[in-house]
Amino acid sequence: MTDAQLLAEKAEARRIALATRQSRPGTGPMLRDVLLREAPPPPGAIIGGFWAMGSEIDTRPLLDALHMRGHVIALPVTPPRGQPLFFRPWSAGMPMARGPMGTQHPAEGAAVTPDWLIVPLLAFDRSGARLGYGGGYYDRTLALLGQRTAIGVAYAAQEIPRVPTGPHDIPLHAIATEQGLIRP
Repeated sequence: MTDAQLLAEKAEARRIALATRQSRPGTGPMLRDVLLREAPPPPGAIIGGFWAMGSEIDTRPLLDALHMRGHVIALPVTPPRGQPLFFRPWSAGMPMARGPMGTQHPAEGAAVTPDWLIVPLLAFDRSGARLGYGGGYYDRTLALLGQRTAIGVAYAAQEIPRVPTGPHDIPLHAIATEQGLIRP
């Protein structure tokens, strides 16, 4: 497959995923329960989370629960295109700033390096492949962070038979949905 064919296949998969993804109220607590039961982070791990936007599955119940368990929660700051994400510590009620593409992150704070990541996605498959939004931010970040645990979070309905992947796409260690945990 050529690079152009891969880009076209990913663009079509993104279009379909965005058109079919729907918010499902009440799934945030279900996601939290699945992840904490089936793949909890190790004690003391710095958690790289994300603030859900649009119709993404709600991560706030999970972030709150991890914070209550004593984890430092860090949210990504989106840098200029072509660079990896960096993370700032977050806690409930702190001032947030708007980033590009509708993202939100802590308005200030020193950068921290997460040990364990919760990763957004548009679609996933059983091999651990994820389809992101196309900026490459998470793939660059995961490549930079090495062997740290990266768990995608999504609605179960976001599963597709095969995610188109290329050499720079980093597979996830697992995917958590409101229905359970999928380990490749």
